[in-house]
Order: sequence, then C-alpha cells, then structure tokens
Amino acid sequence: MPKFARVIRFVMASALVPWMSVQPSFAWGGDGHRMINRLAATYLPKDVPAFLRNGNALDTMEYLGPEPDRWRNRAEQELGDAQAPEHFIDFEQADLIGTLPKKRYDYVRALMQAQAAHPEIQMTPEKVGLQPYVTEEVWQRLKVGMREYRKLLAAGEDTKPAETSILYYAAWLGHYVADGAQPLHVTIQYNGWTGPNPNGYTTAHKIHSLFESIYVTANVRSTDVAPLVAASQPKLLNDEWTDYMSYLRHSATLVEKTYQLEKAGGFVGTGTPEAKTFTEERLAAGAIELRDMIYTAWVRSADPVEEFHGAN
Repeated sequence: MPKFARVIRFVMASALVPWMSVQPSFAWGGDGHRMINRLAATYLPKDVPAFLRNGNALDTMEYLGPEPDRWRNRAEQELGDAQAPEHFIDFEQADLIGTLPKKRYDYVRALMQAQAAHPEIQMTPEKVGLQPYVTEEVWQRLKVGMREYRKLLAAGEDTKPAETSILYYAAWLGHYVADGAQPLHVTIQYNGWTGPNPNGYTTAHKIHSLFESIYVTANVRSTDVAPLVAASQPKLLNDEWTDYMSYLRHSATLVEKTYQLEKAGGFVGTGTPEAKTFTEERLAAGAIELRDMIYTAWVRSADPVEEFHGAN
C-alpha cells in the first residue's frame, strides 16, 4: 500500500464525520506537536536571543508545531504527495544501501542503485522515506536565518523580519524532530505488524493514531512532560547530522516496545502506568532534541562562512 495511505490511516476522526470535513492527525497529533515545540522553546538556554524565548515565541512555536501536517490534504494533492515521505524513514529498507549519506540526492541515487539487488522492494524515496533529510535541510535554513539575524544586529538594523523567519524555521524543524521521537516513524511496522509475527502483535491499521493521537490527547499534559525536559541540560551538538541519526536509531529500538504496550492494552482509555511513562519519555525526547538542535544552530550561526556570489 502506498505510504501516502498514511493520510487515511492516521485520521483521528469519528466514523460519523466524513474524512474531508476534518483536519487529519498524524505524528503525535496536533497536541503532541504543539507540546514538543513549546517545551523546546521554554527550556532554551539564556544565551539564546530573548525573542526565541518570550511569550510570542512560545505561542508561535506551539501554533506552528502541526504545520507540515496541515499540508497533507487532498485539496493540495501535489504538496501532500511531495512532502509525505519527509515524515518517516523505514530503516529496514533504507539500511540496505549501507551508510546513509548526508545529502538528499546522494541518498536518492543510492536507493536507485540498490533497486536491482532488491527487486522485491520499491526502493524509492516515496516508499522508504526522507525524514532525516528534510530535518537536516530545515536545520540549515534555521542556521542561515540566525546568521542573518547576527548581521542585522551588528549593523544596527531592524531584526524583526529575521526574527520572524527564525521562529518559522525553528517551529518547522520541530515538527520533524517530533516525528523522529515516535518509534513508528522509523520502521516498516508503522501501522500494524507486517511479516513474521511470532509474538502476536496487532496487524490492524490503528496502532499509529491510537498511540500518538488518541492516547496522548486523552492522557498526557505538558505539565507531565515538562519536568523531564527541565531535568536535561542543554547540549551543544558536535555534529547535528550524526546526533540526529543516533536519535532516530534510538527511536527505532523502541518499535517492538510500542507494540508490546499496545498488546497489553497500554493505549486504551487511560491505559497503563508503563504506557504513560513511555509516552511522556518519547515526547520529552522530542522536546530535548529540538531544544539542542535550535541551540546548536544559534551557536554555529556565529561561525565564519564564505559568502555566496553567484554560480562562479
């Protein structure tokens, strides 16, 4: 089934309401995305400019958390199709190419080259996913925006337009970082177990939205997650790509745990204490990673760069 079928599967909608009349919910649903973005901004270190930490920033980050999911609508089919693969990566298939390159098109070419050796799999970006690539690219946009802010500030010029773009990039980045904290975004087992299933995990196409949307909305509040984020000290990342890939790999180790919790009824109604702890930890992990990536972009934006002066 095409990956874009996630658009239908992930809808947190009542059977009494037509699909086209509601806004679909995807990774973490709107509530989880808003929570992660706001908490990340709340706990940024004090050496990050105040405009990234004030009330307007928190509100903006929160509102824009679900933004890329607002683009996944049948009314904007081309936009929806083009960016749908950016919300996930299926490591079981992506790893068939070997070490994942950092550049998007190197990765796309590697998938094409691997296709002949794996005719049973559709080795295309649409099927395998592009999640770390959009994250890296938006992070770099954020760093560029922060560099421009520094230039304007040093020149005594108006920084408000730059502040607007920085907040947008930071919030946009937050969506994908949050996606990466959800284990079902880094696996072929994204919405019902496929293939050999000796442990009898659910094969129904409902675990994804049950966990990240329905359960979160009903049971998890920002005040539950905030202490976990507050307890983590901000970290300057040595290499944002390497760190983010490690973050995604850790999420991948929790895929089976997610299915085990579902099998035990952990996400039904009020669920179980173990499921609540697990969910809070995943939401906190997203907020912590986002905070550290924003902080790292700010610090690295001070690094000297060679100015671009055209193709030559």
